[in-house]
Amino acid sequence: MTDDQRMDSGIARVLVSEEQIQERVAQLGAELGEIYRDGCPILVGILTGAFVFMADLSRAMTCQLDVQFMAVSSYGVSTQSSGVVKILKDLDTPIEGRDILIVEDIIDSGLTLAYLLDVLSRRGPKSIRVVTLLMKEREHHPNVQVDHCGFLIPDEFVVGYGLDVAGRYRNLSYVGVYDGS
Repeated sequence: MTDDQRMDSGIARVLVSEEQIQERVAQLGAELGEIYRDGCPILVGILTGAFVFMADLSRAMTCQLDVQFMAVSSYGVSTQSSGVVKILKDLDTPIEGRDILIVEDIIDSGLTLAYLLDVLSRRGPKSIRVVTLLMKEREHHPNVQVDHCGFLIPDEFVVGYGLDVAGRYRNLSYVGVYDGS
């Protein structure tokens, strides 16, 4: 097998290991399960990157919950955000009067999350909270409040554990820094 055929070729280094992810997701699940213990929140997974995190997080939560997905794009196949947010798939059910937990894979510029918070808040939910696996260390994330964060990471392009570049690397069990090759 050549290096180009290896699943992890193109990864400069592991940033967050599989073990670190598993431990932190279990902690987040316990915290969120306690917060929602008497309710039934709707987990809104932001496709496609959050699907792995959301699956593991939902199993770690010790409360009743519903699952919905939205597909939102500001990247396309690029590694740079276009700055234009598009809803590609909307929720299947109304959220009025419900507790909403937005499940994100990564908060980068914060623009996509700010847009989502605005759109969903206009639909009359009881509450909206945000949980993200990763958040880039930046000076400013405009108008976004992240209630639960797995890991603060440097401002580097990362892949793995659901995150991709042009559809590749989502199935890695860790988060790694992409080296562009």
